[in-house]
Amino acid sequence: MTGVTVVIPCHSDREWDGLVRTVAAAHAQVPPPDAVVVVVDHNDGLFERARAAFPRTTVVRNTGSRGASGARNAGARLATTPLVAFVDGDAVPRPGWLAALLAPFADPRVTGTGGRIVPAWAGARPGWLPDEFLWTVGASHLPDGAADHRVRNVWSGNMAVRRDAFVAVGGFRDGFGKVGNRSRPEDTDLCVRMGRSGEWRLVPGAVVDHGVPATHTTYRYFLRRCYAEGRGKVSMARLLGGRDDLAVESDWLRDTVRSSVRRLARGGAERRRGGAAVTGLAAASVGAAVEVLTTLPVRTPR
Repeated sequence: MTGVTVVIPCHSDREWDGLVRTVAAAHAQVPPPDAVVVVVDHNDGLFERARAAFPRTTVVRNTGSRGASGARNAGARLATTPLVAFVDGDAVPRPGWLAALLAPFADPRVTGTGGRIVPAWAGARPGWLPDEFLWTVGASHLPDGAADHRVRNVWSGNMAVRRDAFVAVGGFRDGFGKVGNRSRPEDTDLCVRMGRSGEWRLVPGAVVDHGVPATHTTYRYFLRRCYAEGRGKVSMARLLGGRDDLAVESDWLRDTVRSSVRRLARGGAERRRGGAAVTGLAAASVGAAVEVLTTLPVRTPR
């Protein structure tokens, strides 16, 4: 296996049990990673606890920009291996995860890879949540039996990159990402920038189980995430200077509208999922409009 460092960002004491499982699963990969780095994002108590609990692991503070992007960048800066893999502190890699995630790098054209993120519900999955919106709880939706294939972007909670290519574009964009209640598509932004000189592969066989707390299964949270995503995609398109035309989002929107109409024509749970999809699309549209209107350039009267 080509040398790889696994970087695990974390920030909340509430995720401790998941973090313990994630670190153990990272070390248990076959073959094992060259190094595992836990980056604690502005939480001194969690840093001390992690440093005491993980003697085989490098545990560091993120002293830069607050948020997942800053924490991942801090971990990647410590890596000396050609490859860096990222997995969130509340996402537990399954056996074979790392080997599958790294296999496509045998092709020199590949600049990065990503795997499947399966939701690990703390309680029952909401019956109204459509599969197309699993991204609102940090999970991916892939058809059964999906093969490895080229994509525009993958998800930062289950990702590997060539370190040199990552460094060349400046890593995750500083100050652009998930901080508190604000959410920006920092992973898509990174993938688009790195994809200009290479390609991304989605590897469904590289699986992590991502914890979904009960607080993230409410309709209120769902709408908030959709709204934030709408704002984030407009902001990202502007930062990329118009080079990314959001074609992937346009295709997803068209397909989701069609599937929602079909669901609304049915009864029971399918109708509820169709209604949720329509409401989610509306929330995202409002978010996009708000981002456009609140960031318009101010014209000085002559």
